Amino acid sequence: MKRRALLTGAAALAAPAAAAQKYPMGTKQRLLRFPGAGGVELHGTLLLPLASELQRVPGVVLIGGSGPTDRDGNNSLLPLRIDLLKLIAELLARNGIASLRYDKRGVAASAKQSPAGLDAQERYYAWDNYVGDVMAAHAELLRHDEIKPYATALLGHSEGGLLALAAAAAMGKRAPYALVLAGTPGRPLIDIVRAQVSRTGPQYSAASERIMKAILDTGHVPADTPAELQLIFPPYAGPFFRGILTFDPAQTVATLDIACLLLHGGADAQVVPMDDIQPLIDALARRGKPGEAIVFPAVSHNLKPVTSAIDPGFVGPLAPAVADKLASWLRFVLGA
Repeated sequence: MKRRALLTGAAALAAPAAAAQKYPMGTKQRLLRFPGAGGVELHGTLLLPLASELQRVPGVVLIGGSGPTDRDGNNSLLPLRIDLLKLIAELLARNGIASLRYDKRGVAASAKQSPAGLDAQERYYAWDNYVGDVMAAHAELLRHDEIKPYATALLGHSEGGLLALAAAAAMGKRAPYALVLAGTPGRPLIDIVRAQVSRTGPQYSAASERIMKAILDTGHVPADTPAELQLIFPPYAGPFFRGILTFDPAQTVATLDIACLLLHGGADAQVVPMDDIQPLIDALARRGKPGEAIVFPAVSHNLKPVTSAIDPGFVGPLAPAVADKLASWLRFVLGA
C-alpha cells in the first residue's frame, strides 16, 4: 500500500529543515475569553514565543477533532491524555510561531453556557456555529498586537480540518494565508461513517443508513436511534450532522487560493490511508496553488509514533518527522 504521497513541481513548497530550537528564550501564555458564533463565550490559550516581545510573529489557530475535545486535544471520553494540540502549540512556539487553541463550545471551560432542552442544544451545536467559532478564534488571534496580521494559518485535526476548510472558504478574501489539515478525511463524512460502521459494527449498517437519511431529510436524529449508535449520532446533533455529512473537503480545498499542507499517519485507523484521503491529495495536486501532502509511515491518527499493530498511538510526543515537517513548513510559509 502506498504510504507516502508528495505533491511536487510548481505547486510544492520546498521548506528547509526545522531547527530543533530556533527560539530558546522560552514562551509566555495568555488565557483568553472571546465571543464565538452567536455570542457564546469561548475559552482558550494564546501561546507566544518570547520573541514576540521584540517583534510581531506569525500565528496559527488550532482546531480540535470530533467529540468533547478541549483546547489541549484531549477527549473526555478517553481516560488517556493525548495533548495533541498542546504539543503542537509548544512546537510552534519553539519555532517563533504563536498559536491560539480553545475549548470547543460545550466543552471544559467553554461549557458554562451549554443549554438545556433538545431544541436549544440542536441550535447551540449546529455545524454553522462550529464553523463560526473557528472564524471567531481567528479574529481573536488578530486582535493581539504580537501577531502579524498577514501571516496567519488555521490548523485542524481530523474533524477540525473540515471546520478549518469550511471556515477558510466562508472567510473569502479575509481567509488566513495558510491551512494545515492533520488526519483530515478527503471524502464526505457520510462515506467515512459508512466505512467505519462497516468495519467495526456491520450489523448496524442498515440502521446507520436510515439515521443518516433521516438527518439529511429532517435535520434531526431519529428518536429511535439504537443506543449503540448514539455515540456516533447524539440526539442533539441533527443540525450538526446535516451540515457536515455532505460537506466535500476535496471540492472545498480546490476552491481555496491559499497554501495548504496535508499531514497524515500511515497507521491511522480512523481516517484510513489512502482511501479516505486520496481525494484531498488529488485536489491539492490539481489546483495549481502551493500545496504539499505527506503520509508518514508508523504514525497514528494523533500524529504519534506507533510501535506495534495494537498500539493506538494516543500518548507520547509527536512523531519527530511530523514535528519537523510541520514546523519547517509553517516557518517557511509564514516567514517566521
